[in-house]
Amino acid sequence: MIIIGGGLGGLSTGAYGRMNGYRTQVFEMHEIPGGCCTGWGRGEFTFDACISWLLGNGPGNEMHQIWLELGALQGKEMRHFDVFNTVRGRDGRTVYFYCDPDRLESHLLSLSPPDARAIRSFCAGLRKFIACLPSYPFLKPVGLMTRRERWRMLAGFLPYFNLFRTSMSVLMSEYSTRFKDPLLRDAFNYILYERHPGFPVLPFYFQMAAQAHRSAGVPEGGSLGLARSIERRYLDLGGEITYNAMVEEILVRDDRAVGVRLSDGQEHYADIIVSACDGPKTLLDLLGGRYLEGEYATLYRETLHRPGMVFPGYASVFLGLRRPFPDADPTTTHLLDEATASRLTGIRHPSLNVQFRSRFYPELSPEDTAVVYATYFSDTAPWRDLAEGPERLSRPRRGAELHTLPVRRGKPYALAKRRTRDAVVDFLDGLYPGLKDSVVVRDTCTPLTQIRYTNSFEGTFLGWQPFVESGELMEELVKKNGPVLPGLENFYLSGVWATTGGLIRAAAAGRQVMQFICRDDGVDFTASVDTSAPPPTHVDVRVGPRR
Repeated sequence: MIIIGGGLGGLSTGAYGRMNGYRTQVFEMHEIPGGCCTGWGRGEFTFDACISWLLGNGPGNEMHQIWLELGALQGKEMRHFDVFNTVRGRDGRTVYFYCDPDRLESHLLSLSPPDARAIRSFCAGLRKFIACLPSYPFLKPVGLMTRRERWRMLAGFLPYFNLFRTSMSVLMSEYSTRFKDPLLRDAFNYILYERHPGFPVLPFYFQMAAQAHRSAGVPEGGSLGLARSIERRYLDLGGEITYNAMVEEILVRDDRAVGVRLSDGQEHYADIIVSACDGPKTLLDLLGGRYLEGEYATLYRETLHRPGMVFPGYASVFLGLRRPFPDADPTTTHLLDEATASRLTGIRHPSLNVQFRSRFYPELSPEDTAVVYATYFSDTAPWRDLAEGPERLSRPRRGAELHTLPVRRGKPYALAKRRTRDAVVDFLDGLYPGLKDSVVVRDTCTPLTQIRYTNSFEGTFLGWQPFVESGELMEELVKKNGPVLPGLENFYLSGVWATTGGLIRAAAAGRQVMQFICRDDGVDFTASVDTSAPPPTHVDVRVGPRR
């Protein structure tokens, strides 16, 4: 089996492939594993670019079992926060979104007593969602469930039918208008850090309920540490991975995928080809647009290009600070005034999520220092309009072809990055006096940075946008046909383009695609927990207003 892409979806596919007796070879264009789940060093600091919360990092649900099967958490400390996010309004007032519904209700009532009815209603829904979270299925795709398994799953959700119906049918942008207080009307849209106009209430409940279960915290070692752990599990199982290897074509003979051709001309052959890299790149380039018919053609040739169908990219500013800022909350979404927002190139919504990452991952920076990670949803077009030359370029270095080396994008692009960084630093220095003078190292990333390192469509992190036409159609096609492309045998899709959501979905996609492959090959699927390291430990981190 050849697997294209060494992100979490590809590593997961490889690990489950080995658990089921398949020989597996992963080809990854970068020099390290993880794809979007990554970090990098700048002097004594490590800038972690991914995990702000990890669904399933605590027990009591099927998500957790997947991480244990992949060896992702063993031997590490899991950190759990009592506040999912903090939202600071333009008037200086602050909302703490506690995951405990009792604390959340008390806090919100103290901010806006006239909103008591709406507040109690939301918190009552959160309590019910906390109760039903363990029933969420992740281990087996719905398309492979027997009739009895489907009925059992539905029976588990039956007591919560009205909750699911109402939370799926009402957008949060609409739900938030129930609040009289202008800060609450805004803040509820930013519980998940950024504004998600197409999200109903359900995903807000889901994430907060998971953290209330102590199952949406962060793992010691951060994002690259998580990827390295899964890579180790994959290699220990006997898998193979080749880095600096970019696939340029999927080889097809008589409507059967038979191998891949790399950018250096090498050809490799296998019985099964799984693509866990960028979906549009796979179907439109590596396969040359063949086998795109019917709804698949609509999805990848039309829907893909409509606004809001793909999860947006980010612009990010990282700062390494020579001193800590103990009064700073781990994560805060700041609602920006027009003047500040206008200084941030490509910004979609007037907000900036600021994380003091050293509160998440103290081991990734020296003692008595701090790391700031400031992000906002960014359109790709404004950055592309400023850039010159290719967005990504492969070239030889020290006898090997590398695919993620720096690309010269020209002076206007560099100036825009600097203006964005300066705007973030100025804004933060106004909140935390002395921050500007304490900056030791810095880095600024744009959606084009994401394209350079992962070749992802428009710099997206997560592929299809859930809860809208694109994500809904993709999920229906997978339920109907499996993670395949009709008309092409021995080919499967894995990773975020075969599902919707974050890291746990990518990891689960690897497990589920192997279940489809085992079914097609007449093999009984099997999986086991990694016991080579001790179970993870858990600690609680309190946030909230300081007295």
